[in-house]
Amino acid sequence: MTQSKIHGRTRAQESSNAIERLYISMRHLFSRGFYKPMGISGDALRESLLLLRPEIYGSIAEEKVELNGLIYVIERLPMGIEECRFINLTSDEGYSKSHFKPIIPPKRRRNCFRIDKDQMNIEVTRGRSEIYDILTHLTFLFVESHKIASKVLIDNGNKSIREWNKLEDVVLHNKKITENERDIMLAHLASILGRTFEEAQNVYLLLSVKSNPDRFFQIIYWLGKLAINEKTQNLKREINFSPVLRERLGHHIFGEIWATNIKKVLEENNLLKRPIHIISANMHSVMNSIYAPIVLPQQIKDNNLLSLFQLLSKDENEDLRHQVKEFARDNGLFYIKDTFGTNINVQVIDTDKIDISKTQYKLENSLNEEGKPVLIVMDYAFGEQAYETMDELLKPYKDTKGKKYHLNVDSVSIMGKAGILEGGKGDIMIPSSHIFEGTADNYPFKNQLKKSQFEGCGVDVYTGAMVTVLGTSLQNKDILKFFHDSTWKVTGLEMEGAHYQKAIQAASKIRGNISRKVKVRYAYYASDNPLETGSTLASGGLGTTGVLPTYVITQKILEQIF
Repeated sequence: MTQSKIHGRTRAQESSNAIERLYISMRHLFSRGFYKPMGISGDALRESLLLLRPEIYGSIAEEKVELNGLIYVIERLPMGIEECRFINLTSDEGYSKSHFKPIIPPKRRRNCFRIDKDQMNIEVTRGRSEIYDILTHLTFLFVESHKIASKVLIDNGNKSIREWNKLEDVVLHNKKITENERDIMLAHLASILGRTFEEAQNVYLLLSVKSNPDRFFQIIYWLGKLAINEKTQNLKREINFSPVLRERLGHHIFGEIWATNIKKVLEENNLLKRPIHIISANMHSVMNSIYAPIVLPQQIKDNNLLSLFQLLSKDENEDLRHQVKEFARDNGLFYIKDTFGTNINVQVIDTDKIDISKTQYKLENSLNEEGKPVLIVMDYAFGEQAYETMDELLKPYKDTKGKKYHLNVDSVSIMGKAGILEGGKGDIMIPSSHIFEGTADNYPFKNQLKKSQFEGCGVDVYTGAMVTVLGTSLQNKDILKFFHDSTWKVTGLEMEGAHYQKAIQAASKIRGNISRKVKVRYAYYASDNPLETGSTLASGGLGTTGVLPTYVITQKILEQIF
């Protein structure tokens, strides 16, 4: 065996150990109730993250400030969090009924509340995975902030450099600056960040919002300012976990309320005894696949349904999307908006109310009303939340008279986004099993979806095991190469598969809540390839690349259901 292979193997093992230490450290800090991220209590978390050097956090272990990782994190945390010294993780504790205005990050649906100039509260209602997600992002943010502080402090920390003083003057006085002055500020920032002017300019544009075009300056200033206060005045930032959050976590409180509400809708519409097909997907592809060809046949070009779906995915076509939603609402679709904290909206579709002959599907096996399928389409879960929601959904329902109904669940289909280890963005992965990272758990299953079914669909398809990770932000190339190159033959990574399968197997094979013959379908489309430089999630979203695989997978799922 060559030295490089030995080194590569060791690096993968180091990474695996670092993930395990991160996981244990976060659970310990949660049990403790509070910690100081840049103090002694945060040492283990910081050291493990720096050892791991996840791909999504780029140059976290280098002297220069990581900009792509910064954008990724800022979009998933509440606006203004860089200004806050105290960050409280809470459960749903009634802040939505106060005068505090909820702040919702653009890329993570979670309610956050700015309590005062120094404190931000973040509501956690989706389980441990959400806590891991928030803590790793905050650790990254604070590590980067200390890089800024180290760069701007001179004379043993007693003075700051000229460029920093100019940035402070602009931010604290909310100065309106000209384009020329903006370029001067960007030149100063590039020097502080250890980046080129062009890189600083690109990030400035990406973080700019209409109400606050100079947001980039404010983010860098407040990150640096709080780090300087930690270094010079020992004013450490603190993360607290509320007693209510610590008490509720792991007890399925939000998932139980969410699932019961769905079953009530089924009961009210006499759907409890019908064949039920659960689909975890987005809130548009199933609805559009069924209803859009009926509502908008004139928009289909060259008999190609994909042209219609691409049209509906464009921002400017809100009117067309509204037409489909209105028609769906009048023809069997019940929309259940989540108000219970799971952040998982649901559509219930009664196919008896649809003229299937006007769609591309054929309802071959269910001719009478009692046999026509009912679809429960649930939005994406987040990590461990997938177990909580699926476990609760598959449990029997007790009506107001105490009568118990076992749901007639015929199939569960999971469509999701995942990182791919061979291939690229927009490709499809068909898993044969799920491996749960950091444990000895693995979940083989008979997938009703096969690679051969996707031939001629215009997308590349890969099959193999999928690894369910503790967090996409905790992966690096070494550990992913090990998964891909070893006998595990992993084709991709995601966050929910093992959790879903654990709930399905428990419900069907142990608890007897649903039939042992329940069919399962798993398919993922690639959002990124973390083994390719510049192709991680931090490099940007899928854009229109995701339309084709999303609808191809949706159509294959619906063809099998019908």
